[in-house]
Amino acid sequence: MPKDRYEQNNHNNHRRQYRIMSPDDIVSGKKPHWEQLEIVGTIRNLSPQLWSLQFLTALYLNDNNLTRVPPEICKLTSLMHLDLSANKLRSLPVELGDLVTLRELLLNNNYLRNLPFELGRLFQLQVLGLKGNPLNTDMLGLYNEHNGVPRLLSFMLDNISPPSTLPPTRPWIHIKDPDRSRLAAIFSVMSYNVLCEKYATKQLYGYCPTWALAWEYRRKGIMDEILHANADIICLQEVETDQFFTFFYPTLKQHGYEGVFSPKSRAKTMSEHERKYVDGCAIFFRVNKFALVKEHLVEFNQLALANADGNEDMLNRVMPKDNIGLAVLLETRPGCYEGTVSVPDNTRQLMLVANVHIHWDPEYSDVKLIQTIMFMNELKKIVDEESISFRPGGGSGVSRTPENTPIPLVLCGDLNSLPDSGVIEYLEHGKVSVHHEDFKDIHYKVLRNFSSNTEQNGHITHSFSLQGAYHNQSVQYTNYTYDFKGVIDYIFTSRNFMSTLGVLGPVEQDWLDQSKIVGCPHTSVPSDHFSLLTEFEMPYTTPGTTNSTNANTNSSSGGGGGGGNYLVRR
Repeated sequence: MPKDRYEQNNHNNHRRQYRIMSPDDIVSGKKPHWEQLEIVGTIRNLSPQLWSLQFLTALYLNDNNLTRVPPEICKLTSLMHLDLSANKLRSLPVELGDLVTLRELLLNNNYLRNLPFELGRLFQLQVLGLKGNPLNTDMLGLYNEHNGVPRLLSFMLDNISPPSTLPPTRPWIHIKDPDRSRLAAIFSVMSYNVLCEKYATKQLYGYCPTWALAWEYRRKGIMDEILHANADIICLQEVETDQFFTFFYPTLKQHGYEGVFSPKSRAKTMSEHERKYVDGCAIFFRVNKFALVKEHLVEFNQLALANADGNEDMLNRVMPKDNIGLAVLLETRPGCYEGTVSVPDNTRQLMLVANVHIHWDPEYSDVKLIQTIMFMNELKKIVDEESISFRPGGGSGVSRTPENTPIPLVLCGDLNSLPDSGVIEYLEHGKVSVHHEDFKDIHYKVLRNFSSNTEQNGHITHSFSLQGAYHNQSVQYTNYTYDFKGVIDYIFTSRNFMSTLGVLGPVEQDWLDQSKIVGCPHTSVPSDHFSLLTEFEMPYTTPGTTNSTNANTNSSSGGGGGGGNYLVRR
């Protein structure tokens, strides 16, 4: 980051000349528009009206007699260039650190001995002019080093006192009461992108102190979040392989969970040491409520390759992305049921829990949609196979058909897709047009290869009837960074088999604003995602019977299972 070219006697530069409107503009009635302001002379005080000009992107106050800068300067939230050189400043307001849009800050030739640590929050600052100030030795030494500006900013950011208040408890949003007069499985589900260590870099999250970005610090907050939620099923994304086996699995096992995990497909091509740092998806479940029947790994690059049929876009755009999906077929245990009706010892129901992390890049909306289509197709295959021939307890059992033993689905994941995207349209409505704009005018005719997603009147369909657990709830974001804030994480369930009893509400916006959190992770927020937590009711249905209920009431019918216990394996 350059310093020298800005550290000359910049206050002797020629006066900048501006023409806000030409005579022709005035005659034509054009409205004035200006984003830069220069006030130069012998100014000692600044008018309070200046701080109302929030549209300013550049403010030049150099070559004046200012002895102080009012805290109200923080109101100029669009500023990218600020020149305070050649004044008589002995101190700076801490509020200057609120101007996180700043790219250039010139403070040359003042009387500054110290800088407020809050300047470290200016993580986008590219140019910092400090020449001609009697700064203390520590700060001056850092500033004069190679790459001195980022080193100094990082030092100051790391020394800011953390917020004095912890995040307020997120509210629980009650949706409906369970029907205690019938036998039903009551269980909670959590979905959480934990931000793996290798992605948590200063380049991506420059607004987070170094010590708060470190995995050893964040992992405690992540586990606290997970254990506080106390969910019966936990779906995690961005779990590093080594962290699963050395941290997540042993810790959660102590709290009554079993779990399965798979890294992204690239791990297969790496050495044993390199594989440790590949992230993937993990699913944990409480062993007193569920038993593992079978696990399934879905590798999108392998599916793309197998179904490409020579299609170049499938090979060049979809196949190179090594995202995965993970699914576990679970069987309920008696501890999962609540209600006034007694629970028979052989009460069992099957449920498919799926966890997926879709490709992130907004430029590949077609890939996101195709990965989702492929995943739903694979889940349909799993449900069909397990519904037709499931052998309870590993022993001989009665064969069943999809009609008399439906298997509900719980789908969790970081879909990296907004609510108005083709991905969410496809999941919620069961279909998406082959001409949807997210396909980017690329004709993926090979989508016909996915048998459960046949084209109907120009649409790709899936046979699951899904509803978002947070449907109609006021959640503005699940991913909260400086550059992006929005909803990209979801929990979906089979509409006709389960009802949502409640969901965990959003993080309080007032607290984020008051704590000046421009993005996460933060000292009090260990990931760049907020977790989702829901509670579901799944009524029990005697095997061989079905109960049809009105989906609009969010009630459901469930599938039954046979007797027997299952080995739960790592």
